[in-house]
Amino acid sequence: MLSIDPRTGESRGPVAVEDTAADVDTAVRAAHAARKALADHRTRARLLRAAAELLEKDGEAITAAAEAETALGRVRITGELARTCHQLRAFAEAVEDGGHLDVIIDHADPEARPAPRPDLRRCKVPLGVVAVFAASNFPLAFSVPGGDTASALAAGCPVVVKAHPDHPRTSVLCARALRAAAAEVGLPEDVVSVVHGFEAGPALVRHPLTAAVGFTGSVRGGRALFDIACARPRPIPFHGELGSLNPVVVTPRAARTRAEEIGAGLAASYTQGLGQFCVKPGLVLLPAGADGDAVVRAVVSARVPSGPLLDPRMREAFLAGARARAALPGVEELLAPGEDGTGDAPLSVRPGVLSVPAARLTESAPHSELLDECFGPVTVLVRYRSAAELAAVLGMLDGNLTASVHLAADERDEAATDLVSRLTELAGRVVVDGWPTGVAVAPAMHHGGPYPASTSNSTSVGATATERWLRPVCFQNTPDELLPPELRDGNPLGVARRVNGVNVASPAES
Repeated sequence: MLSIDPRTGESRGPVAVEDTAADVDTAVRAAHAARKALADHRTRARLLRAAAELLEKDGEAITAAAEAETALGRVRITGELARTCHQLRAFAEAVEDGGHLDVIIDHADPEARPAPRPDLRRCKVPLGVVAVFAASNFPLAFSVPGGDTASALAAGCPVVVKAHPDHPRTSVLCARALRAAAAEVGLPEDVVSVVHGFEAGPALVRHPLTAAVGFTGSVRGGRALFDIACARPRPIPFHGELGSLNPVVVTPRAARTRAEEIGAGLAASYTQGLGQFCVKPGLVLLPAGADGDAVVRAVVSARVPSGPLLDPRMREAFLAGARARAALPGVEELLAPGEDGTGDAPLSVRPGVLSVPAARLTESAPHSELLDECFGPVTVLVRYRSAAELAAVLGMLDGNLTASVHLAADERDEAATDLVSRLTELAGRVVVDGWPTGVAVAPAMHHGGPYPASTSNSTSVGATATERWLRPVCFQNTPDELLPPELRDGNPLGVARRVNGVNVASPAES
């Protein structure tokens, strides 16, 4: 595998070899053999904290490698490393009390009605080896040490990561830190491993010992792997984050009262990370007329950055996609996206803003291309003339990670409530008077949405991301010494439990 400079397209030298199906088999079997070592949730918490410490210790080398392989800039990469380490520690904290195991105990009750109740004890157990596919646009937070890996380890599942070809050197350095963290806390290094190359991906999903998959990437690539996971003799969960348009609605009253603020905010949001965020606002429903025009002026007059995309292939796809959309009848280039390569960055692109009347979008089949994500710094303004046109466009949209609405300060009426409710049907996160770029690592966060935004109803960010890698098991009338420690009388591991309908937090209460 070659490390490529996205600014020039030139190789920075070989980093790793492409793994074969036999190599994948070796990695998965080693991970499977290591799974029992992750049984104690307290050890897993130590692993996650040690991983954060070692990533910070190697931070200079990791940051330099990631910046060179992605051209995302040192400030962005430094912030992403901090987010990644915070995420690891957050999962350590989330699993430390065992609350993620969802332990429920109902003691036997011979007097229960309508029938006597046996002793029932329920908890969640790890699925097994998790295959993680690293994302191109987040070389740390959604890649080798990212949220899928952290949540799977927190749940007690060993991980085999398919590294993204855009940042192989970064992947190698991060894998080295995670494996060293495992050794430091007394775990086998094979609780985390990394494979490289195109052949490794399908082989990883097909492997009979792979128990679940986490994927972040394109609809095309994710759907191909999803279909493999479903077609196996024993289908497995595939938690894929695929494509998202992330629609934004600006109401007429919001455009009338907040034009400058909304326009400047949109310009900053759709160009953040050069438009390479999965939550980039790619479609903005804006009222026609003078009030909407004021928002347009604010968007196109904002200073927006040019720069290289993550790799030459993505650049060509962006340029082709932007050209195809701009060529559609009735589409206007308010800010023309295109090539902008100069000096040290000959593969740079410039951001763009397109506009189309809502009637064109709803009446012409070719314009449906505007409803597909175009990865990179371009957004489409859909100018609607009435509530009926707005509703018609919303009715054409597939599932999304986010949906946003901008309202006037006093717009808290039934119509606004209905609009928020309508957007709730389209997305996993609804943003009011803000922008979707930026996904907070917090317990209440949900990062997912109806298909094709994701292939499940789970989140890939936040404490509940561990739920993807666990399954519930109920033990009935099982002798104490045969139970998992989490379910035994006396609560030897001190996990949070619900006993006979009462939440208890200490071993004495269990």
